[in-house]
Amino acid sequence: MAKDKIKTREELVEILNSLRGSMRIVFTNGCFDILHRGHIEYLYFAKELGDLLVVAVNSDESVKRLKGEGRPVNKLEDRMIVLSSLEMVDYVLPFDEDTPYEVIKLLKPDIIVKGGDYAPDEVVGKDIVESYGGKVVIAPYLRGYSTTELLRRMKND
Repeated sequence: MAKDKIKTREELVEILNSLRGSMRIVFTNGCFDILHRGHIEYLYFAKELGDLLVVAVNSDESVKRLKGEGRPVNKLEDRMIVLSSLEMVDYVLPFDEDTPYEVIKLLKPDIIVKGGDYAPDEVVGKDIVESYGGKVVIAPYLRGYSTTELLRRMKND
């Protein structure tokens, strides 16, 4: 069941520690407020880099701080359920901080993936993952597919 993929930090640390070394763990994060084609292609890209894909999702409060009033459009629980129902996503966890730095420190993924709108040096947790031989990968950016752009177009229609 999709909800079974949603884990706490503690649960996920235990799971990943038992799999570490036998599986390549890929990590990504984001708001994933209104799921669209750009997200889907991004998540497939991330999954292809390893054996297990962990997606950390910003809490409602975190999204509001990062994106402003009126966001998120969808509540955290709804966003996590939608993400956990996707075949390429293995685990989903929420986080309340503005960045996933502490989550990355705990989970110790082999690879961090971010979208093409980021430069490698801007990726939060790069220092952590590279300290033990992991890497950061920047996914291709699909122009015209961002939640902010979709909301702007919807307002103009």
